[in-house]
Order: sequence, then structure tokens, then C-alpha cells
Amino acid sequence: MVRTMVWAKRIPADEDRLDAQRPGLQSDPFQHPAGPKGPKGPKGRWVRRLLTVAAWIVGFLALFALYLRISFSGGSADSDGANNALQAWDMLHGHVLLHGWIIGDATYYTFDLPVLAVVEIFSGLSDLTSHVAAALTYLIVTFGAVVLALTDSRGLARVARCGVVVAVLTATFCGSSTSYVLGVPDHTGTSAFLLVSFLLIDRLPARRYTSLLLLAILCAGQIGDATVLYVAVPAVVVVCGYRAVATRKVRTSDAANALAAAVSVPVAAAVRAVMLHFGGYQMVAPKIAIAAPGRWPHNADLAWHALCLLFGVLAAGSSSSSLTHVAGYILGLACLLAAAAGVARVAWTWRTASRAEQLLCVAIVIDLSAYVFSTMPVRSNPYEVVAVLPCGAVLAARACVPGHMAGTLRAGIATSLAVIVPLLTLTTAAARPAVAAPTVSLSAWLEAHGLTYGLAGYWSSSIVTLQSGNRVQVRAVVMQGRQVVPYDWETNTLWFDASRHDATFVIVDLARNGLSPSAEQFFGTPDKIGHVAHWTILIYQKNLLEQVAMAGGRHR
Repeated sequence: MVRTMVWAKRIPADEDRLDAQRPGLQSDPFQHPAGPKGPKGPKGRWVRRLLTVAAWIVGFLALFALYLRISFSGGSADSDGANNALQAWDMLHGHVLLHGWIIGDATYYTFDLPVLAVVEIFSGLSDLTSHVAAALTYLIVTFGAVVLALTDSRGLARVARCGVVVAVLTATFCGSSTSYVLGVPDHTGTSAFLLVSFLLIDRLPARRYTSLLLLAILCAGQIGDATVLYVAVPAVVVVCGYRAVATRKVRTSDAANALAAAVSVPVAAAVRAVMLHFGGYQMVAPKIAIAAPGRWPHNADLAWHALCLLFGVLAAGSSSSSLTHVAGYILGLACLLAAAAGVARVAWTWRTASRAEQLLCVAIVIDLSAYVFSTMPVRSNPYEVVAVLPCGAVLAARACVPGHMAGTLRAGIATSLAVIVPLLTLTTAAARPAVAAPTVSLSAWLEAHGLTYGLAGYWSSSIVTLQSGNRVQVRAVVMQGRQVVPYDWETNTLWFDASRHDATFVIVDLARNGLSPSAEQFFGTPDKIGHVAHWTILIYQKNLLEQVAMAGGRHR
């Protein structure tokens, strides 16, 4: 009976040889800093706790406000982000399985879309929705990284570690008005699955429900993004498997967690099969393969380029020689080096490192290795390795700031520096002017002329729908030989049902980023023609959907 009660709570640390070697203490993320106490007694403790929690809440609300303002300087969402907002809108209105949708190779179904849906409850379907959801998503990732970094710390060291995490996560804002982490859903939110999984394993390694909860989290993550399958699952299996072997025991919490991670793969596949059976969304298969060995050196260079973009080194140092950009370059380089130092520290002290540190280190190595050895690398797209940023931020904070800083003066200087640096970064980035989306004038013109349903190339389609609040609905098509077919990427096949909808206009993009003027030859002579910026709008008195072939289009 006694043994059963102990297992239901947790296994004592001294039953795990690796835990016994681990210094420090487990701590509450909102623990009151050590130091001179305020009012004594139970009431005084509650007051201090409430004040501490209130301070954290205010700090994160301020951080959210700054993230939101910075997102506007990166411009509006594009059609990718607009389609994500439309998918969330459908989920919000009862179409939970997104019947009829053909989604890209990463669906973001289990995190980013629910966040968008929650935001749409309050803001409706609009361009503002994408900005708020992007800021909220990055705030959640920041919170997860901060909580992981605060483990085994106390006093002012907690504030300093929080500052280092925020500094690393915001260094990317220094060099450019375009952010690589605040924008359309593009793997940034997936980092939350990694951080929550690692936090669960680190803080509650031996609870009876830990392995089941871990299985659920990893399963949900894999349904939304294959990054969880290729990065988080192997990291958990490797680290927990290693710790189970090191203890020379079969029935341990680490073995259970490693098994849960492995089992999550077939469970996620089974859940996806059930969704398809009941009419769930279709998905474009990822076009990823192992690259030829001769391409690996080039891919390694692209991986370094991606890291420089994410940490703010390249973007900050290459665009200007002004004092602000030079300072941004120095900060970005310092953050990248701090993250590298954090990885090196864990590798050097591997046997005494915590579970979270080992998991973060292995996840970074796996993520970068998968990037280098695959066909994923693209010079302009660092999103595939964006999880390295929050993982590196946690390791940087734990490497740069000890769990307890002795000496009031030293602790005060370190804490002040850790707070001032990210604050300067955030306020500088937030001061940049907002960037208006180029399609705003097009959306306004269509709505003013009473045009409510039409066709266009991909980049001039769903973004107009989002900006008009769904009052003007534009669907993406593409010329394929002598046919016009639906653009089968982030689209809904029900949009092209001529019995449901009546499309009366076509948007031609003279800038060659959409449908070409040759579309007129297919649809025939228009009854009217409008012009907005570099777009020509062909207006007809017939349902153009009757001329759209449903055989399937092509991907971008």
C-alpha cells in the first residue's frame, strides 16, 4: 500500500542515479525571490505570492503588446496566412474536420489554427486577427522557454534568466522590419509542443500520468506539424532511453516516457486515418528526401545562414552601417554565441545535466542535422529550423546566469543588464512604422464596386478575402495548359462548386505574380474592365466557375 502511494505521487530523486548527481532544486516559476522577507505569517506569504504573480502577468501583457506592435511593422499576412485564418474560421463555425480543404504539408491544425479561432471570437475575420494570433503564439512560446529556463534558479537570477531568454528571442527584430518569427503560421508555434513536452518530462518525470500526457501532446503535435515527428519524438526517445539505460533498470519513468514517445507515432497515424474516414481535410504530402552527400556542405552553409537570420546576425549586420544596426548585429552575434555556449555546456556536463537541458540540446542537434542532410534547405526560408531559437534561448539563459547569484551588486548589475537589453530591442523594433499590405487598395475597390465572388492567382486571392472580412471572396486558380483549374494548395474544393457560388470576376496580375492576361482568352471578352495599381479586373455577367476544370491543379 505504501509503495502504491509513493508511485502515485512520484519516484524520489535518489532512486534515479542521474537525478542524484543533479545539483540545484526544483522551483515554482512564480516563486518569490529569495532575500529580505516582507510581512511574516501566512497572510504575508500570500501577499508576496500575489504580488509576484501580478508582476509576471503585467510583464507578459506588456511583452504581448510589444509583439503585437512589432508584427505590424512586418506587414500584413499573405495568402498563406489568410488561408490559415479561413481554416480557423471554418473550425469556429462547426467544421472541425475542415471537410473539403486541401492543406499544405504542415497543417498547424492542433495549435496555430485553434489560436486563430480563439482570436476570431473577439476580432472576427480580419487582417488584425493574423497579427494578434502571431503575437499570442510567440508569447506562448516565450512563456514556455522562460519557465524552462527558470528551473533551479532563485532570487534575482530568475529575473536575469527571463531577460536572457527574451533577449535571444527578440534579437531577430533588430535588423529588419520583417520578422522571421512574427508572421503567418510557419513552424514557430510548433516549438510550443517541444517546450511543453520537455517541461513535462523535466518537472514531472515520474508522475503516473506523465507518460500518457506526453503521448497525447506528441500525438497532437505530429498531426499539426511533422517537425514534432522528426525532432521532438527522437529527442525524447534518445534522452529518456539513455537515462533508462544509465540507471540499469527496466521499469523507470524514463523508460515509460521513451515508450510513450515511440507509441505516439502510430497513434498519431491512427488518429489521422480516423479523421480521413470521417471526411477530414486532405493534405499535400511533404516533398522531403535525403539529399545527395555532395550537397551536404552546401546545406550546412544554408543552415548557418538560417541561424544567422533567426538570431538577427545576418539581417542586422547586412542592411546598414548605422549605430542601431551595428548594435543589433552585436546583440544577435552575442545571442548566437550564448546559445552555442549553452549547447557546449550541456555536452560537457552531460551526466549531471537536467533532463530538460539534455532534451533541448539533442533537439537542436537533430533539427539542424535533419536540415543539413535533407532536401529542405532554401536560402530565403529559415523557418524549418525555427525551433532552434527558443531551445537555444533556454540553454543560453542557463549557461549565462547561475541558479543563484551571490553578491547584491553583482546580481543587481547582471539583472539590470538582462532587463535593459531586451527592452531596448523591443522598443526600437516597435517604433518602426507599420507596413500596409499592397492588396488593401484592391480589396477596397472590389468591395466598393459590389464584386463579391471571383477568381485570381494564389497571392491575390485569400488575402483579399481576409482583408474584406469575407465580404469579398476570391478563390485561387491557375492556368494549366488550356484549362483553368483550382490551385490545389491551401484551398477548399467546395469553393469551386458552381451550384453553390457564382464567380463573376477575374483578377489579372500585371506584375506577373498571379494570373497572366492570357486568362482573358480562356474566359472570353469581359463585359467590364477595372484597373487598380498593377491589377486588372475582368468583370463578367456569367458564372465563371462553370469554366473551371475540377481535375486538380498544381502546387506552387
